[in-house]
Amino acid sequence: MLPVLLVSIDNTVLNFALPAISTATLPSGVQLLWMVDIYPLVLAGLLVAMGSLGDRIGRRRLLMIGSAGFGVVSVFAAFAPSIEGLIIARAALGFFGAMLMPSTLSLLRSTFVDRDQRRLAIAIWATGFAAGSALGPVVGGILLEHFAWGSVFLIAVPVLLPLLVLAPILVTESRDPHPGRIDLLSIALSLGTMLPIVYGIKSIAEHGVTWITVAPIALGLGLGVWFVRRQLHVPNPMLDMGLFRRGAFSGAVGVNLLSVTALVGCLFFISQHLQLVLGLSPLNAGLVLVPGLAAMIVAGLLIVPIARRVRPSRVVPVALLVSVAGFASIALRGGAIDAFWIGVAFVLLGIGIGAAETVSNELIVATAPADKAGAASAVSETAYELGAVLGTAVLGTILTVSYRAAVLLPDGLSAADRLAAGETLGGAVSVAGHLSPVAGEQLLESARHAFDSGVGLTAWIGVALVLGAAVVALLSLRRAR
Repeated sequence: MLPVLLVSIDNTVLNFALPAISTATLPSGVQLLWMVDIYPLVLAGLLVAMGSLGDRIGRRRLLMIGSAGFGVVSVFAAFAPSIEGLIIARAALGFFGAMLMPSTLSLLRSTFVDRDQRRLAIAIWATGFAAGSALGPVVGGILLEHFAWGSVFLIAVPVLLPLLVLAPILVTESRDPHPGRIDLLSIALSLGTMLPIVYGIKSIAEHGVTWITVAPIALGLGLGVWFVRRQLHVPNPMLDMGLFRRGAFSGAVGVNLLSVTALVGCLFFISQHLQLVLGLSPLNAGLVLVPGLAAMIVAGLLIVPIARRVRPSRVVPVALLVSVAGFASIALRGGAIDAFWIGVAFVLLGIGIGAAETVSNELIVATAPADKAGAASAVSETAYELGAVLGTAVLGTILTVSYRAAVLLPDGLSAADRLAAGETLGGAVSVAGHLSPVAGEQLLESARHAFDSGVGLTAWIGVALVLGAAVVALLSLRRAR
C-alpha cells in the first residue's frame, strides 16, 4: 500500500503546486507541461522493462531498490534550483517510480491465489491511489500555505522509511522460476517509442504542424512497430504480445488508458481553475476534491461483491457512464462553474472511475500467467501512466493553445512579462502582481476568461474519452466472467 500511496500523493500534490511553481520559476507553457509530463512519461516508458526485470531478479528486491532511489531523488527535487533542474529530478523520479508499481500489483498476484480474495485485495490496493489523491491536496495545501513549493516533494521520505524497514519482514519474495535474458534493446525501444511521440505533441502545440514537429511522432511509431515485432520473434520476450489477443486483457487495458487520460486532464485544469480563477487557497482547493476521492474509495470497495455476480461487460460500462455525467456537468457550464459544482462533478467522476478501475485491474492480473505477473502488471500501470501523459499533453496542450489565442495583454509590458503572461495563467497572475491595480486587474480578468474559454472544450473531450472507454468495455469484455 505504501508505494501506491506515495505515487498517487506525488501526482496530486504536483497539480496543486503548479501555481506556486509557475509564479516562482516563470516557466514557459511547454516547460510547465514537460515538468508535469516527464515523470509519467519516463515511468510509462520503463514500466514494462521494470516489470520484466522484477520477474527475473525478484519483485520485492526491485521494490526496495526503487523505494530507496525515489526517496533520495525526492530530496533533490525539493531543492531544485531551477525549472530545468526540477524537470531532471522528475525524470529520475520516473526511473525509480517504474520499479515500484509493477512490483506491488504482481506481489498481490503471487500472494492471493484465490480470485475472490485477490479481487478484494486489488480493490484495497486501488484505494491507495484514491487515498493518496485525497491526502495529497490536503497535506500539500497545508505545506504550500506555510512552506515553499519544494516541501511537497519531501512527503516521500516519511512514507518510504517504514516501507524500507517493514517490506523485508512482511512481504514474501517472488519471481519467475524460469526467467529469460534481459533484453536491453527492447528496453531502449519501449522508452524510445513514447518519448518522441509526446515530444511531437508538445512541439505541435508550440510551433504548429510542420515536418519538424511531425517527425518525432513518426519516429516513435516506427520504434513502436520495431518493439512489437521484436517481442513476437525473440525466444523470451520482455512482453508476451499474446496477452493482447485475450479480449479481457486488451479491453481492460484500453479502459484504463482512456479513463485515466480523461481524469488527469480534468485535474490539470480543475486545480488551476480553483486556485487561479476562483481564488481558493491550495488547502481549500484540495478540500473541494476530497468528497470525490472518498467516493472513489467507496465505489472501488462496493463494486467487489457486485463483480462476483455481474459480468464485467455490464459493470464497467455502467460505472463509466456515471463518470460521463460528471464531465458533462462541467462541459455544459463551461468556465462558469463554482467550487460546489466542481465538487459534485468530481464525486460522479470518482464513483465511475473508482469502480471501473478495480474491475479492469483485476481482469488484467487474472488473465495473465502467474510467472508473468510482473510484466502483465506493468502493462496495466503503463496504461495508467500513459493516460496521465496524454491527459496533460493532449488536454493540457489544447487548454494552453486556447489560452494563448484568447488572452489580451495590456500595453506597456516588457518582453519577459509578455512572454510569461501570454504562456500560462500562473504567469499572468505573477505579472499582474507588480502592475498598477487597474492594469493588473485588466490582465487578470482577461487571463481568467481566456483560461476558462478552453475548459468547456476540454471537458467535452473528457466526455468523449470516457464514452469511448465504455464502448471498449462493452465490446471487449463480453466473454469475461
